[in-house]
Amino acid sequence: MKLKQIVIHLGLAVVLLTGSITAHATNMVQLPAEELDSVYNQEVQSNELKGWVKGPQIYSEAGIVMDIDSGAILYAKNIDAKHYPASITKLLTALVALEHNELTDTVTVKEEDVSFLKYDESHIGLKPGEEITMEDAMHGMLLASGNEVSHAIASNTQGGYENFIYMMNEKAQELGCTNSNFVNPHGLHDDEHYTSARDMALIGAEVFKNEDFRRITKTLEYTIPVTNITNETRTFQQHHRMLYDWRSQYYEFCEGGKTGYTDNALSTLVTFATKDNVNLVAVVLRTHGGGDKTYVDTRAMMEYGFSNFSKMPVTKDMVDAKGIKTLAKDAYVMLPEGISFADLKSEVQYPKKVEDKTCHITYTYKDQVVGKVSATITKEYYNEIHNIKEVKPEPKKEKTKLSAGVIIVRIILILIALVVLFYLFLVGYAAHRKRKRRKRRAEMRRKKRQLEYQKYLRQTQNDD
Repeated sequence: MKLKQIVIHLGLAVVLLTGSITAHATNMVQLPAEELDSVYNQEVQSNELKGWVKGPQIYSEAGIVMDIDSGAILYAKNIDAKHYPASITKLLTALVALEHNELTDTVTVKEEDVSFLKYDESHIGLKPGEEITMEDAMHGMLLASGNEVSHAIASNTQGGYENFIYMMNEKAQELGCTNSNFVNPHGLHDDEHYTSARDMALIGAEVFKNEDFRRITKTLEYTIPVTNITNETRTFQQHHRMLYDWRSQYYEFCEGGKTGYTDNALSTLVTFATKDNVNLVAVVLRTHGGGDKTYVDTRAMMEYGFSNFSKMPVTKDMVDAKGIKTLAKDAYVMLPEGISFADLKSEVQYPKKVEDKTCHITYTYKDQVVGKVSATITKEYYNEIHNIKEVKPEPKKEKTKLSAGVIIVRIILILIALVVLFYLFLVGYAAHRKRKRRKRRAEMRRKKRQLEYQKYLRQTQNDD
């Protein structure tokens, strides 16, 4: 390697290291004990529910644990309060990107994808004109939290950067997010870029359903190969500490997630975990006391969810709603011990679109969602909803069923008719043969008379 290149790489390493140390130091600033206690002792709304199992106090201003498959909210602290998300924004970026791109697509880095970066902001060193695959880009964004990678993913998706931001907000609204607004794909601070714990749980639950995302978010280390511009490979590691079995924060049920931090957002974290066929997503926002507290809070929240809630199957006979035909397979709600299905309220959202026969039943306990069940409605109720008057076809005349005796008589009559027809055929055939014989005899007599006459003529001529 040439000396100039060595100097450049060393300089870049120093810059990255300095930025990392600075960010880490800022992240670890300790608050006065009384202020930290104030956040820790804030009200946890789910703990106020009568009969609900008490959940842990946390160092985060907002936190939620949600069952991914049913949408049940198990733990809730200020889940609708608006906060800055920082880099957990990249989960929504990943969701939109995976829906509109293939992992084999080429991502070409543009000048604007890197020019906005400041020296201390997370990046992986992409350069204008450089080409990597979408697979490389997704790893660079989700593992190393590369901000320029996020920007490049957005600008390379069909429709361009501005359209990508529009699709991010459109997707969030589609998922039911009501307290979010996204103005960039990376999460760097902007006053108009915000979300809530509930909204991030909805986004996290949706992206976790993608198989490629689940594979990528659990990867510990990834290497981007040599590119058209960079002659060296780039290797980076996963930032989520719960995935490393040698770290104190290790959590054996963790399936990945995304970290985040800015001075304005403080520490944020989204984590996925699976245990005993239950998939949970935990979100903490604006965590005080340093980045390690996000893991302390997340572990406490996850353990609370896994230990105190279980699935209660929902069958059709349990559903008190009009026009329900069938329920989704393995439908269930998540309940703590001591609360029964009879304690729940339900609300049905019937389909509004033509040709859509799927409805959604949301079950709540004291206004807290404990599960959402999909169902199909009957054809009759679908027609009623859309005011469709079905034209019934004229009833078909039923064929009279014949008794065995009548059938036998009919068979006998048919056989007699066949015998008569056969007899008439034989009679006709015999008469035809008889006529033919008479005709042949008459012809023979005519020829005989003709021969005799000719003989007579010859004899007369001889006499003369």
